[in-house]
Amino acid sequence: MDKGIYVAMTGASTALRAQASVAQNLANADTTGFKAALVQTQPYAINGAGLPSRVAATLVPGGFDAGAGALQTTGNPLDVALKPGNWLALQDSAGQEAYTRAGNLHVTENGQLVGASGRPLLGESGPISIPPYQSLTIAPDGTISIVPQGQGPEVQATVGRLRVVAAEPAQLARGVDGLMRRRDGATPDAVAGNVVTPGALEASNVNAADALVGMIELSRQFDLQVQVLHNSDENARAATSLLKLG
Repeated sequence: MDKGIYVAMTGASTALRAQASVAQNLANADTTGFKAALVQTQPYAINGAGLPSRVAATLVPGGFDAGAGALQTTGNPLDVALKPGNWLALQDSAGQEAYTRAGNLHVTENGQLVGASGRPLLGESGPISIPPYQSLTIAPDGTISIVPQGQGPEVQATVGRLRVVAAEPAQLARGVDGLMRRRDGATPDAVAGNVVTPGALEASNVNAADALVGMIELSRQFDLQVQVLHNSDENARAATSLLKLG
């Protein structure tokens, strides 16, 4: 069988998987703090007898687009937008530290502060619990203060501080749960100062128009590779017929 069939097959498979990544980006165009996945392909030569004229394609991890999304003012005291390069720390399902830029937080019925994914937010000494309160504020340095239930506005109590870390895009990898983790498994120190913008959210940095055009292009590439597969198969059948006649 001609190696061209395998070359076209790898091209079609790569286009199909790349389209899945672009579709995921498009599906998260309205997800708070989402960072678009980058799609990259890499050629590799097929070794074997004869001239090295066959080059297949494979999809390689392309990381994510670290560009900032649009800042949206909400006025919600539980909404925070991260400063550039900063990430909110939370606890994943395995109890390990993971990171996100989705700052749409909420308090559960049990008083636990959780992120958009429902995972507990981490503070300086573990997950943050919020006692019953009448009002809540988050300062630019991540400090969480409340007016306890039944108290007047003059009574302020500090219940914790958001753990915010700084990390370069190349240091992080996205997991299947959508959360980011350090590639080297290290636990960075928390950063101080003005690390968040209270009452605001960072929108997704996915450009829906570009993602839609990318899906159309990848669909055409897939169709082209499938057509090459059909043509190669027809050529192989024709060659087999000629050999039988001989």
